[in-house]
Amino acid sequence: MTSSIATTASTVSGETPAGGTPPGTLAGNTAGTPDGGPGLPPGPSVRRPNRSLLHGLLTNKKAMTGAAILFVFIALALLAPVLYPDNPSKITGMASQEPDAEFWLGTTAKGQDVLALTIHGARSSLFVGLTVGFASTFIGILVGLASAYFGKFIDEALSLTTNVFLLLPGLPLLVILAAFLPPGLGTVILVLVVTGWAGSARVLRSQALSIRSKDFVAAAVVTGERPLRIMFREILPNMASIVMGTLLACIIYGIGAQAGLEFLGLGDVSTVSWGNNLYWAGNEGALLTGSWWVFIPSGLCIALVAFSLSLINYAVDEVTNPRLRKIRKATPAKPGKRASA
Repeated sequence: MTSSIATTASTVSGETPAGGTPPGTLAGNTAGTPDGGPGLPPGPSVRRPNRSLLHGLLTNKKAMTGAAILFVFIALALLAPVLYPDNPSKITGMASQEPDAEFWLGTTAKGQDVLALTIHGARSSLFVGLTVGFASTFIGILVGLASAYFGKFIDEALSLTTNVFLLLPGLPLLVILAAFLPPGLGTVILVLVVTGWAGSARVLRSQALSIRSKDFVAAAVVTGERPLRIMFREILPNMASIVMGTLLACIIYGIGAQAGLEFLGLGDVSTVSWGNNLYWAGNEGALLTGSWWVFIPSGLCIALVAFSLSLINYAVDEVTNPRLRKIRKATPAKPGKRASA
């Protein structure tokens, strides 16, 4: 009897009974909570919670656009032998024929199908770009982690080696190495890896140095963990975003540098690639004769692949950098939905 009187009094005065709900509030209603309930006015703008890198990329428009463009080129490169089973360098039409129903991108000054050369050229260019990107990033990871973890003499020696390669002029070194080594894809890959790993090593070393001083790394050292395990199980996973960005930058460098070398005639001119397509277009005077359909497709493909990789790189930056994350604003609930709730 006494408890019921106390409950009635507190209800009349507007107070909340102990363990109960506020007056006039139905059970299950979440009005006034920060996140808001169904059919209720939204709370203030909140930041998106931290998500995994893969989930963030899958929900990012830039990443999905770049991945779609890159997927198209990879699919064309893989299906090139099916789409054009014959030798792409085979003469199949008249010289310098403009694009028509038979030859969608026209022919070269020799009568070769430009579309076949462009699709088959994707195989060599993407292979070299991906190989150079992964190899340069792998060397950069090894040098950066070893330099940051061991320090002292090893850090000084590796930093000196990295600085030497950074100070060497890139293009003259590429030209000299490519001119004295036997022509071929292996030579191009070797030259690009030798001249392209130093930049990634410097970036990864800086990131690894900041992680090396963290408490969890010191705890792993104290517990007697092996250096390789600490570097690849404790430090490297915390560098996933910077490693991803470095890898994409190295792939772009590999594709562009290969095209530049082959355009100068320092590659294997017998292979079909986007760079060699530009080389033969320049030698055959496509620009002077106004045969724009000979050199524009290969140049446009290089630009689109670099653009797609740049979009993915920007998306990685947005997902991993808290300052670039967008603030999600909840949309106001419609009156009809509120009433039905």
